[in-house]
Amino acid sequence: MSDHEFDLFVIGGGSGGVRAARIAAAHGAKVAMAEEFRVGGTCVIRGCVPKKLLVYGAHFAEDLKDAKRFGWQVPECAFDWTVLRDHVLADVDRLEGLYQNTLDSHGVTSFHQRATVTGANEIELADGTRHSAGIILIATGARPAPPTCPGAEYGITSNEAFHLDDVPRRIAIAGGGYIANEFAGIFNELGSHVTIVNRGSDILRQYDDSVRDRLLQISIKKGIDFRFNAPLEKLEKRDDGTLVGHLTGHEPLEADVVLFAIGRRPNSEGLGLEALGVEIDAEGAIKVDEDSRSTVPSIFAVGDVTNRVQLTPVAIREGHAFADTQFGNNPRRVDYDCIPSAVFSHPPIASVGLTETQAKERYGTVKVYTSDFKPMKNVLANRDERALYKMVCDDTTGKVIGLHMIGPDAPEIIQAAAVAVKAGLTKQQFDDTMALHPTMAEELVLFK
Repeated sequence: MSDHEFDLFVIGGGSGGVRAARIAAAHGAKVAMAEEFRVGGTCVIRGCVPKKLLVYGAHFAEDLKDAKRFGWQVPECAFDWTVLRDHVLADVDRLEGLYQNTLDSHGVTSFHQRATVTGANEIELADGTRHSAGIILIATGARPAPPTCPGAEYGITSNEAFHLDDVPRRIAIAGGGYIANEFAGIFNELGSHVTIVNRGSDILRQYDDSVRDRLLQISIKKGIDFRFNAPLEKLEKRDDGTLVGHLTGHEPLEADVVLFAIGRRPNSEGLGLEALGVEIDAEGAIKVDEDSRSTVPSIFAVGDVTNRVQLTPVAIREGHAFADTQFGNNPRRVDYDCIPSAVFSHPPIASVGLTETQAKERYGTVKVYTSDFKPMKNVLANRDERALYKMVCDDTTGKVIGLHMIGPDAPEIIQAAAVAVKAGLTKQQFDDTMALHPTMAEELVLFK
């Protein structure tokens, strides 16, 4: 397709880069990929996949207790962190192999080393070899951003959390986003005393007020402590290994592990892009247009390195659209409207569309319907934990413009519901759909 050695050279072997490489190769392009760490990217190697497996493992702590109420004679059970950790890491190895097999089966040439861009159509590998390509795609993702306070080197990020030697007796988690709340739920269930330290006054600011407030209430009941408006000034390490976090406006906090979950920064540094004229914003994100093209016509970028929406399915969709457009004679652009998302906390949150606040700002007048109930399983388990579903509608048309949920299996339910919201269905059309009883999902068609 070009006069160069490769038609496409992808830098970064995460979800977006692998999808772009596979689809471009399927369209007949000659494709190469360079990945300096492990194929699969953050999600597969040290992100959402292994973290979800830890969530499953942690949930057994509650399930074993609940089982007694359902008649099961459950003895006292001991937990072995190393068994869970090693099985999770083994599955990561399995998935990495599948990703590499996908590339190999599509004829993608793989280089397992760092690559930099030395020209608009030239790539240099760590071993000094150079390759040319008609198009270069940057799909290097993002990384955890640690704080700059003194002693920050004593803390860990989500990258290292999967490799701990044991479950810490006390863990402080800095941050209020989805990573912080997910790991808080995991370690709390596994027996750690968890404290979330947030420099702001809210958790999960991008989610609807009602569901995030419900998560806060439930988390506190489960024993998770919160310190709000508590910026970390410095972190000290005592001779016995204890870490002491000094917080603005609060007493010092002792912990055995401090996990930083305060945001992620795009991996654009050191790639040689700015010298070529690729524009990068103050956050380190590569600026791209609707077709993922940078300010250098032959250089494109997809996924977290662009900081558009840092979600794996978005990176995959961007990579696919890029490959179809550039190599498949099928121009496509990604629609970023109405993207569903979830927080795999305990219990999980799921959301699609506008929050109530966002809807009022955009539409002026909205109608809000809620269902606040105790799931059937929680009733028999004698667990004082309620689910909350919320539907936000345009008051004029009745169109459902937001769905927000917290409760068991909320992410599994929201995926199907997101199709209806994306399609622009109205509350009446939800109401006209017969309920499936007894389920939690039936609440979506029973709002009053």
